[in-house]
Amino acid sequence: MRLQPVSGLPEIRPGDDLASLVAERIDLDSGVLCLASTVVSKAEGRTADLGEFPAGPRAREIAAGLEELTGEEKDPRFAQAVLEESTELLIEAPFLLTETRFGHVCVNAGIDRSNTGGDDLLLLPKHPSESAARLSEALSVPVIVTDTCGRPFRHGQRGVAIGWAGMPASRDWRGERDRDGRELGVTVENVIDELAAAANLVAGEGDGGVPAVVVEGFEFGRMGGSNEHFRAVEDDYVRQALRGWSRE
Repeated sequence: MRLQPVSGLPEIRPGDDLASLVAERIDLDSGVLCLASTVVSKAEGRTADLGEFPAGPRAREIAAGLEELTGEEKDPRFAQAVLEESTELLIEAPFLLTETRFGHVCVNAGIDRSNTGGDDLLLLPKHPSESAARLSEALSVPVIVTDTCGRPFRHGQRGVAIGWAGMPASRDWRGERDRDGRELGVTVENVIDELAAAANLVAGEGDGGVPAVVVEGFEFGRMGGSNEHFRAVEDDYVRQALRGWSRE
């Protein structure tokens, strides 16, 4: 398997044709294209100013609580933006852990305040899998929209998939045999997260980062696949525990 960054992409502006910009810079007869959500959001005009989010009582309450806890000034308009981009607030201190409207659980609804192109905020794409589907159709290759976020019990951030099209999300090993001949009963490999993390290794971060990476030579294999990616609430014991904790 080989990962190749797509170099030379310009600063993306609202309305830019991402598929054409990528196709002009790399031969895409095959492979999987991993695109940072940053450029997808910019092309879709998902930048915003804080003034677009006048703070309501709940946002002011959250910001005041964070200020008291951290000793740092917090803008209630940012808290309002997070609330409007979320369907559920799982933790409100010492940070905001939320579920986005498309099912991704992350800090601050994934709202970025860096690489915004001059605006205050960069919001995640509204429907990343729909964005991936449009790009996949235009380029005739699978597409994964990626972001970086932390994980419980781990230091630092890694690449994850927030949208995908043209391939299954996971590879199902259940029913296969291990080296001792035992049947696997629970192993489902999240392939799109693994490819997103691999792409992030060569994409880089900061002002030297590259927002597009092509994964060549990946083979899904003979196992069945699934489009399940975000864990359902009834199967997510961590989220259930957080809900119980927040009510206490």
